[in-house]
Amino acid sequence: MPLIDELIARLPAPVRRLVLRHHELIKFAMVGGTTFVFDLAVFYSLSLTILESKPVIAKVIAGVLATILSYILNREWAFKNRGGRERHHEALLFFLISGIGVVLQAAPLYIGNNVFDMRANLSVSEVVVVDFVLGYIIGNLLQMAFRFWALRKFAFPEELLHGGEAGSTDLHPSIADLNDEELGHA
Repeated sequence: MPLIDELIARLPAPVRRLVLRHHELIKFAMVGGTTFVFDLAVFYSLSLTILESKPVIAKVIAGVLATILSYILNREWAFKNRGGRERHHEALLFFLISGIGVVLQAAPLYIGNNVFDMRANLSVSEVVVVDFVLGYIIGNLLQMAFRFWALRKFAFPEELLHGGEAGSTDLHPSIADLNDEELGHA
């Protein structure tokens, strides 16, 4: 039995039902956590070196690279049982939605730096903190809420679920297949 199955099997029944009911949200959050760390590493690598005077450009580059990684992880894991659209149509919707998310995430950083000129009188450590709060706390909350809603609604809609209610790709899945699909293994 895979590790995730073991962990879920050991949860109390009410918690296990909650986890199984919200498995897409949990997977989306895990993908988000992974891409958050990736985005953070790229952003600070760029904004503290070659793009020191252009933090918004560094944020957009980091956001685009994280979006590509996010598409792969969401398509192949978090929303793998959704879809039914042609891959290029789904990808176009995903990247359009994510592009709006990148703008939403960069907006607080842009406003802070270009409207309020916050970087002018700050030390490097203060800039790091301000950039983190604006770009990663406020910006991520904005884009995450928008992307989860829009991806489920448009790129990976529920009405195009494959197979059974649990997302089975079989036309007539067995109980074991449905359980594996809910856990994300099949």
